[in-house]
Amino acid sequence: MNQETFDYVIIGAGSAGCVLANRLSVESRYSVLLLEAGGSERHPFVSAPAGFLKTFANPQFNWCFKTAASPSTGNREILFPRGRVLGGSSSINGHLYVRGQRQDYDSWAQAGNLGWSYDDVLPYFRKSENRAGGDPAFRGVGGPAHVSDIHERHPLCEAFVDGVEALGVPRNPDYNGATQEGVAYYQRTIRNGRRHGAAHAYLRPAMRRANLQVASNACVQRLEIIEGRCTGVHYRRYGRLLFAAARRCVILSAGAIGSPQLLQVSGIGPGAVLQNIGVPLVHDLPGVGENFRDHYAVRVAHRVTKPVTLNERARGLRLGWEIGKWLFSGRGLLAFSPAHVAVFLRSEAHLETPDLQFVFTPASYSDGVTGKLQPFPGMTAGVWQMRPESRGYVRATSANPDVPPIIQPNYLDSSDDQRAVVSGLRWCRRFLQTAPLVPYRGDETVPGIEVATNDALLDYARARGATVYHAMGTCRMGSDTYAVVDRELRLHGIDNLRVVDASVMPAMPSANTNAATLMIAEKGADMILSAR
Repeated sequence: MNQETFDYVIIGAGSAGCVLANRLSVESRYSVLLLEAGGSERHPFVSAPAGFLKTFANPQFNWCFKTAASPSTGNREILFPRGRVLGGSSSINGHLYVRGQRQDYDSWAQAGNLGWSYDDVLPYFRKSENRAGGDPAFRGVGGPAHVSDIHERHPLCEAFVDGVEALGVPRNPDYNGATQEGVAYYQRTIRNGRRHGAAHAYLRPAMRRANLQVASNACVQRLEIIEGRCTGVHYRRYGRLLFAAARRCVILSAGAIGSPQLLQVSGIGPGAVLQNIGVPLVHDLPGVGENFRDHYAVRVAHRVTKPVTLNERARGLRLGWEIGKWLFSGRGLLAFSPAHVAVFLRSEAHLETPDLQFVFTPASYSDGVTGKLQPFPGMTAGVWQMRPESRGYVRATSANPDVPPIIQPNYLDSSDDQRAVVSGLRWCRRFLQTAPLVPYRGDETVPGIEVATNDALLDYARARGATVYHAMGTCRMGSDTYAVVDRELRLHGIDNLRVVDASVMPAMPSANTNAATLMIAEKGADMILSAR
């Protein structure tokens, strides 16, 4: 078996892995290997923001996982996209940049993870971003990740914002600033009309460094653990079995699905899970794969009585015109992210902070939350509970890491989550019934006005909801029995091994998870370098 030795071996070129590859290779005395199962992100479907719809279920860029069936969601197997490409899910996501609330990160620290309070992590949010405008006490300038505003304000979006404001929800000039609550246009990781994911922002600028080696199409088989120490990584590339030894550290950044699966097939995890797949127990760590959380979205859609929506612009000669416009100017339909307007609000007045996040888009889809655009003008409001109580798990089903794991989210398992999703659907209807939208609004197509009672709305949510692709928590940070890593992101009980990705989040942030993942990796890189 061929073997090479590096100072740092990083598994996974997603958002976290790209950050780590950049930051660790800054020091030329350290050699860094980055392993990624997927291929290049240089493709029009990735670079065009609207190409999101073409990567959503495309195995060229996507693991195309499915969840396990659950009675709480109609016994459906729900498509669960995860990026399998340089940049990981930042190369196929919806571009939205949302940090969350101060209380999210303060709760991490209050749970015993000292150094992870909002004041502790804010410098890393600022370090990661390049943002024009906003309060410099909160926003960063000159960082790798470009965060931009939506410049083309669609008339339906303007009417939606006016209507939400008329209901008493304030406009918020920067939901990533001092406070999150309110209505605003989404901020996005888009630059000059092109996707600005982690591969473009962090990895490409670093790839010219002689001490960084990037191995795409490299499928990790297992970690090598000798006498309680991770010494390297076995991987397969182009039919050859290879081994990468790590002098200083192996860093697992395969995400909330891949990281626990790789630990389990390497003999680290709950003993019963390892016994079921025939893997010898190396280290009994019961929390590996547990504490899975994700956002579960539902939607309300209407026909639009005027041909002004994105549905019409995505067909026939209009689409050809839009493609040309984007190629030459970076503007138009292909430069849009799938969601345009954000609303963050409290479903009940007694709540301290917003618990519901909404998206509005001047388009409508045939399947689920995203997918094929409908053949008639439409608009959609979607919603999810930001801090769900329902928890699931990820478990390897085979010693072979190429076999997909079981992903059981247990969406809507909690009565609190059920209450929140019904409340969210009623708010969507209120938003879409406001006076500014009257000139445009046609019939409700989803779920339909006949779905009116709380029980009917919950049944609809069970049958038609979908993931928002924000998996986290399966290698949770903490110090209790079910924690997987400590506050320095070191794996409990195994030396020379860290986990740095969304799986370490101890609780769900009130946000899309990509911004927080970049922050975690920035902070993790500093921790790793300071440990030298």
